Amino acid sequence: MTHPNPATPPARKRAKANKPNKPQGKGVRQSMSDLHTWAGLLVGWLLYAMFLTGTVSYFKEEISQWMRPELAHQQQVPDPAAVAQRVATTLGALAAGTTQWSVQLPTSRSNLASAFWRTPPGSAQKGMFQEGVFDPATGRAVKARDTLGGEFFYRFHFQFYYMPVMWGRWLAGFCAMFMLVAIISGVITHKKIFVDFFTFRWGKGQRAWLDAHNALSVFGLPFHLMITYTGLVTLMTMYMPWGGEIALKTAAQRQEVAAQLNAFIRPGKPQGVAAPLANVESMVREAQARWGENNVLRVTATNPGDASARVAVSRGEALRVSVSPQYLLFDGVSGKLLETHDHVGGAAETRGVLYALHMGRFGDLSARWLYFLVSLAGTAMVGTGLVMWTVKRRQKLADPARPYFGFRVVERLNIASIAGLSIAMTAYLWSNRLLPVALAHRADTEINVFFAVWAATLLYALVRPAKRAWIELLWLAAALLALLPVLNAFTTERPFWRSLAQGDLVFAGFDLMMWAFAALHAVLAWRTANHRPRVKAAGRRATAPVQQEEEA
Repeated sequence: MTHPNPATPPARKRAKANKPNKPQGKGVRQSMSDLHTWAGLLVGWLLYAMFLTGTVSYFKEEISQWMRPELAHQQQVPDPAAVAQRVATTLGALAAGTTQWSVQLPTSRSNLASAFWRTPPGSAQKGMFQEGVFDPATGRAVKARDTLGGEFFYRFHFQFYYMPVMWGRWLAGFCAMFMLVAIISGVITHKKIFVDFFTFRWGKGQRAWLDAHNALSVFGLPFHLMITYTGLVTLMTMYMPWGGEIALKTAAQRQEVAAQLNAFIRPGKPQGVAAPLANVESMVREAQARWGENNVLRVTATNPGDASARVAVSRGEALRVSVSPQYLLFDGVSGKLLETHDHVGGAAETRGVLYALHMGRFGDLSARWLYFLVSLAGTAMVGTGLVMWTVKRRQKLADPARPYFGFRVVERLNIASIAGLSIAMTAYLWSNRLLPVALAHRADTEINVFFAVWAATLLYALVRPAKRAWIELLWLAAALLALLPVLNAFTTERPFWRSLAQGDLVFAGFDLMMWAFAALHAVLAWRTANHRPRVKAAGRRATAPVQQEEEA
């Protein structure tokens, strides 16, 4: 009997089924799976810290305001031109003899003016910089507690603060490169990643962790790719300087490239002829006429008090998706406009756009919140990936009560990196309220509290059973976060109810966010306490490697 479409006879099917499989190497997706796992794990703890501190840095100006409660709530942005003149007058006496000072003007997000200046020639710290903050209303140095504020989280995010700056930035770039590899290999590994985005099996143990990891990854995938790649681009000349060193033969060429990348005006050689600095306010007014009243960011003076003085007025970064420098250069004695720098070359502009996308300073409040939320999802993506590594492998342990050394190391580092970092960051904020205002080196002490508490959480995780350490540290983080607004109410004159009544959205919003994060940590602690690991059924049929990875 013939068949129009002959099928495989039953006998041939049985023979094919009984035929031993040829040994095969790992496929592309399995290789990418291994690469994704280890690229994410080896630097995952640092990546989590970079993501979380970078996330909160989108509101670093607001954090800095909260950490200086002595400064009054800013009802409206003060006139930048008048502020520049007041601070310039103060610096004339405070930084007399300096070859350079630079003032960052207040904005709608910052209620003070900050400045740095070079120590005068002949001083013990020649060539070093000093810095200070100033009251926009008077121009005088602010009598507020010494703190680095939200700037600490920002600096830690890409240079880990206490490490030498260059080493810290190299380490951050190394981690960012691993992150880029993990993202690309993760997309290749999970062929159903977009389908899995709409799938979440709550309470299913290992499967739930992978569902959460997939959903968080897909939710912000374009953002995660952008933020990782642009993070590398911001410091690309440090990581790969050789092309520039070959192409730029002369000092003049290197200075031209530097001018394309930033508005940092290096002081020239003083003429030795005393001459008073011209009216800075009129220079800022001229810049305001070009860019808008509140779109002047910085005023920099070189060789003030000398006939060779120059003043650069820089444009702000709001409402333009680029941080390429735009500034007006004035003669510091006559106040005459000498040069207008309002555009750069194509390569420098591309770098400026990528840098601006990473920083997110171009947008309004809604754009900043969007950056914050998607970046927070990226933080959770890294955290769930770290936890999933231990959850997946715990089920394969011969004796889960006595895991091997490497497993214990990863598990304890996960606890300190995730729960411990939340406690350390909150302790930094607590120290801002509890340390004496007049304490010497107060800002350094706040930072020392951060690192000491973080180290203590690691020690705690090492001596406690893993599950108990997770629960106890998460509850501690929730308590510290929830009580921080209470501490603020007792130690300052700006409690939540008063801030709300006065329309002080910075202080009121900060308290609300602390309570929101406290609730999040409490939920995590409660879920961890009530979690009961599933026991794998004996004799379960083994699956193919790739299928195991998809179900892990």
